[in-house]
Amino acid sequence: MDKILVVNKPKDCTSRDVINKLNKIFNEKKMGHTGTLDPFATGVLVVCMGKYTKLVDLLTNLDKEYVGTIKIGIKTDTLDITGNILEKRECKTTKENVNKVFKSFIGTYMQEVPKYSAVKIDGKKLYEYARNNESIELPKRKVSIYSLDLLNFTNDEISFKTKVSKGTYIRSLAQDICNSLNIIGTLSSL
Repeated sequence: MDKILVVNKPKDCTSRDVINKLNKIFNEKKMGHTGTLDPFATGVLVVCMGKYTKLVDLLTNLDKEYVGTIKIGIKTDTLDITGNILEKRECKTTKENVNKVFKSFIGTYMQEVPKYSAVKIDGKKLYEYARNNESIELPKRKVSIYSLDLLNFTNDEISFKTKVSKGTYIRSLAQDICNSLNIIGTLSSL
C-alpha cells in the first residue's frame, strides 16, 4: 500500500503510537513518519507508507513551523509542562523585551539538545541517562530560526509562531528565550 497520510496527531500520543495504530488499520509494516512530535504536542504528522517511505528522509529535512506557548514562572526538567517542576518564582518581563529577544534569535545558533530526548550518546538515548540520574554533557546542534513572531503576551504566558530548520527543539528554544529574558519558563503547549 503506497500512501502519504497527513495525520492530526492528538495530545498524549507519541509519533510511534500513531505509526503503531496505522500499522494495524492498514495492515502495512513498511511505514515511517517525517519528524517526531513530543507526546504533549498536537498537529501535523506526515506518514509515508509502502514505496513512499523512500521520501521520509527528504521530507524530514524540510523546514518546520510551530505555534507554541511558554508558561512564565515555572522551570521543569523536561523543558515542557509534562516534566517535574524544578523551580517556581515570580518573573516579570515586557512585551518590548520579548520582541527584542525574538529578533535576536533570527539566524543560526548552537542549540543544546534537551536531556529528555532520543538523541543517542555512546549507544544510549539521552532520556535513559536522565531517568537514571546520570550526568552527561548534552550535545549542541546548529539550528536556524527563520521567523519568530509574538502572537500573544500576558504576565504569565508568551505565545509565538516560529519557522525553523530540521532538528530544532522547540522546548530548547523556549528555554533559550527565557534565559535571554532573565526569567524562567517552560513550554506549555505546542
